[in-house]
Amino acid sequence: MSGLNELTIAAARDALRKGEVTSADLTEACIAAIDGAGALNAFVHKTPEIARERARAADERLKADDKAPAMCGIPVGIKDLFCTRGVASQAGSRILQGFHPEYESTVSQKLADAGAVMLGKLNMDEFAMGSSNETSCYGNAVNPWRRGNDDTALTPGGSSGGSAAAVAADLCLGATGTDTGGSIRQPAAFAGITGIKPTYGRCSRWGIVAFASSLDQAGPMTRDVRDAAIMLGAMCGHDPKDSTSADLPVPDFEAALTGDIRGRKIGIPREYRMEGMPEEIEKLWAEGTAMMKDAGAEIVDISLPHTKYALPAYYVVAPAEASSNLARYDGVRYGHRAALAQGDGITEMYEKTRAEGFGHEVQRRVMIGTYVLSAGFYDAYYNRARKVRALIKRDFETVFAEGIDAILTPATPSSAFGLGEMANADPIAMYLNDVFTVTVNLAGLPGIAVPAGLDRQGLPLGLQLIGRPWEEGDLLNHAYVLERAAGFVSKPAKWW
Repeated sequence: MSGLNELTIAAARDALRKGEVTSADLTEACIAAIDGAGALNAFVHKTPEIARERARAADERLKADDKAPAMCGIPVGIKDLFCTRGVASQAGSRILQGFHPEYESTVSQKLADAGAVMLGKLNMDEFAMGSSNETSCYGNAVNPWRRGNDDTALTPGGSSGGSAAAVAADLCLGATGTDTGGSIRQPAAFAGITGIKPTYGRCSRWGIVAFASSLDQAGPMTRDVRDAAIMLGAMCGHDPKDSTSADLPVPDFEAALTGDIRGRKIGIPREYRMEGMPEEIEKLWAEGTAMMKDAGAEIVDISLPHTKYALPAYYVVAPAEASSNLARYDGVRYGHRAALAQGDGITEMYEKTRAEGFGHEVQRRVMIGTYVLSAGFYDAYYNRARKVRALIKRDFETVFAEGIDAILTPATPSSAFGLGEMANADPIAMYLNDVFTVTVNLAGLPGIAVPAGLDRQGLPLGLQLIGRPWEEGDLLNHAYVLERAAGFVSKPAKWW
């Protein structure tokens, strides 16, 4: 069987069950693909020895147990934000250089327990702060897609840019991502793959380096919706080590993919029709709406009146939580410590270590967060943003109470842009990449990005579906219908 690294998770699972392929074969195909894709800079810590050992164990398990979990033997990549025992876990930052945790994040442990094979750690924006994977201490991850015959290097999106690039370039069959304001869905849209952010609390945050604790959520990034359903099932579950983890049973998400949405109500929010929205995005959204209608769904115009306040609220709440979470990185206990001059005290050590260890974007957000939490501005900024967040959440609760089953929106305001094209611009321009995604995090809802077409430059464009809380199965089924109707099968032409 050729092109083993190009298989979907579902196809690989079925081939493994039938004995047509081994996990060791799948793993070697992925290791070879990774070694030949240095130009993408997607994998930043390779773990071939761990991968081969887990593949051997998976093959033995599959022989002995005909009811082995669906992810058993499947090679995956792990975003560098997840702590992995004995393997460098830097969150894309210099300040955590040399940090090899003595523990495993709950999500990566669940995948390991299910028999998944870890190929290595994936590139990302530093501390998950960024929309283009240009803030990483490892350098830029590169999108495998190109504009027509143009060889300009494009962003794979952020912060889970390495995960998106690795899945799109067939370096692994699936990857973990995290989403604080769109960091799974935006890169998935830029790379022509599927990415789901589950309901806040569905996946444990324990062992994932924190950015903004009330917004962060892990999820899978895969080739298609069925793969997302399979991988999400392995990642979810209650964790007593995480106080925000929901004590709810994990449904069979794959079984929910019936392909039948007749009579379901799909909301189209009028506030998402942004001024200056590119014509191609508007057209794709209209086509997606028509696809859902053709599948038997009822299309309903809805209003989410506080949407216009979402970005400002997010960029107060997220930096505030980041400034609190990142206070622990001081050079005292682990990670980078600056060289000190004679006479320097502990204050100088803190200042120099944090100045050297944190990149400019992290420093910017820490400063914003510290400012909005300071005594004179707490009520004016942070408390006001929290109130706006509650109103945004109530907007969604209102439309769902009126019988809306899912909400269809664009995933991003554009296709992938060139690396460096926005890096030196006003940071606000970069933040606008999250315009369609941050509301989902502020409200704690599940959201999924599905590739739905190509723009005139031949780059993928995605649509987003937003679901009811805890109803990921239903959301995945809506996404499955959209995916089948869109029929997106394009792959990037190999240049790396």
